[in-house]
Order: sequence, then structure tokens, then C-alpha cells
Amino acid sequence: MVWKTLARHLMLRHPAPRKADPAIAASLRERLAAASAQKLGRSLAIRHVAAGSCNGCELELRATQNLVYDLTQYGLTFTPSPRHADILLITGVAGRNMAEAVRQTREAMPDPVFVVAVGDCAVDGGVFKGSPAILGGVDALLPVDLVIAGCPPTPGQIVDGLLALLEAHAWETKKARPRGSAP
Repeated sequence: MVWKTLARHLMLRHPAPRKADPAIAASLRERLAAASAQKLGRSLAIRHVAAGSCNGCELELRATQNLVYDLTQYGLTFTPSPRHADILLITGVAGRNMAEAVRQTREAMPDPVFVVAVGDCAVDGGVFKGSPAILGGVDALLPVDLVIAGCPPTPGQIVDGLLALLEAHAWETKKARPRGSAP
């Protein structure tokens, strides 16, 4: 009896997350599959590096893997090895003590690589901007292909940003390729 009452109150205060339209999800899946096949010929693996963060972005990043957002439906997965990764995703400030680790991770990754800065701290240092312990944003260490701002950005913003990055690079590749040539 107590559990039913508690569940009813929780359900009223916290509505269920909005489900994605299946047609839109299918369309995004097809576009991403075409983009990744054109750019790299397969699904994409993400290597995440926390370069000095409060873990707020990491919580939202992990939420991209749950049943609501399901990043894997778009062919994007996380990998523990930089040697298998296509995307270097960095959260947190570019701390002086993590600079070498970020550079070594990037060097271990095969080309082509997309570098993504997630969260305000990774973009420009966030609330820690001006601290002598940090270099600023991730762009102080590596050239950045995509910036996903927010403190922290929502899982939806992260997924949308990654999909937009891949579509933009697929479009550039398609535009640069001569007509009639093989992909």
C-alpha cells in the first residue's frame, strides 16, 4: 500500500521522459550510417578523457548510453583503448597536469580523428578560467572539431552534437569528392 502511494506521487511529480519519434530516430540512424560509412567505412568508437572535471559532464555523458538516448543505435560506442577510437571526447578543463595525457591519447589514435570538447570547462575553462592550474579550454592542447557547450550539456545535446559533427564531415567529404568517383 505504501509503495503504491509512493509510486503514484513520484509518477505525478516526474513525468516520463519524452520518447523519440521512431521515424525521426530511423532517419537519424540512416543519415549517421551513411555519414560514418562515407568518412570511415564503419561504426564509430569514442575515447573519453576527463582532463580535470567535476564529473557533471561525465554523468550526462553516461546518460547518453541509457535506454532513453541510446547512443549505440546511431553506431557510436565508447572504447577504453585510444587505438580503436575515431572520436576523442574531452571533458573538463585543460589542466596542466593532464596536458601530456591528452596529447598522448591523441597520438595513439589512428587518423582521421574528430576532437570534441564537451562542457563549458572544456570549451574555455568555464568557472575556472584564469586559474594558473589550467591552460584554458581543450583548444589550448589540440585543434577542436566540435564544441558542445553547457554546464553540463544534456545527453540530448551531446547526441545531437555528435550526429551534427558526423553529418557535416560527411557533407564536406561528399562535396570535395569528384563526381562519379568511388567513395
